[in-house]
Amino acid sequence: MVEYLDEFLIIALAHFLAVASPGPDFAIVLKQSVQQGRRNALYTSAGVGLGIFVHVSYCLLGVAILLANSPELFDLFKYVAGAYLAYMGVQALRAKKNTEPEQNLDASSNTESDFKALRRGFLVNALNPKATLFFLSLFTLMIDPETPQAVQIFYGLYMALATWVWFSLLSVILSRPRVRRFFHRAGHWFDRGIGVVLLLLAMRVVI
Repeated sequence: MVEYLDEFLIIALAHFLAVASPGPDFAIVLKQSVQQGRRNALYTSAGVGLGIFVHVSYCLLGVAILLANSPELFDLFKYVAGAYLAYMGVQALRAKKNTEPEQNLDASSNTESDFKALRRGFLVNALNPKATLFFLSLFTLMIDPETPQAVQIFYGLYMALATWVWFSLLSVILSRPRVRRFFHRAGHWFDRGIGVVLLLLAMRVVI
């Protein structure tokens, strides 16, 4: 494993830069942290981490090469992903002003089931074209074809775990009472702003 340390460090750095940059994953974790609370956001973060396995799986199975050489198939994937992001954007734009007193903020948390939060995070990442492009380049350009599959699986496990830890930390920070109270006062505008961001992301994906 030591002989692949240089390759692993390059992958770890590239992954950190990718996961830390703003995108659909960050937007949805931020939204759930403020709107639904810490528990919901943590399950959403776990879903995002699980979504990494989708990208790793198709790369290991060779589908990455097929996508890279089939513009039509990749375009179809982009349209599906764009439609899902647009759907979430429209839902966020329909947010109404919160009339519930601030003292009931904690009581109003977790109105969604844990499974729904997990599913949302999973779908957002699995259908994230940014993640698809990243893993396409990672497995076709950065990882040596001679690297054993067991080592490549380890890379995938690391990236899934690192993604989960990163967004879980964000969930803990963004779900702090002071942060949530701030957004509680203007939450509907925040949700609408996230809706605009998601719609712009959807347009960018398609165009």
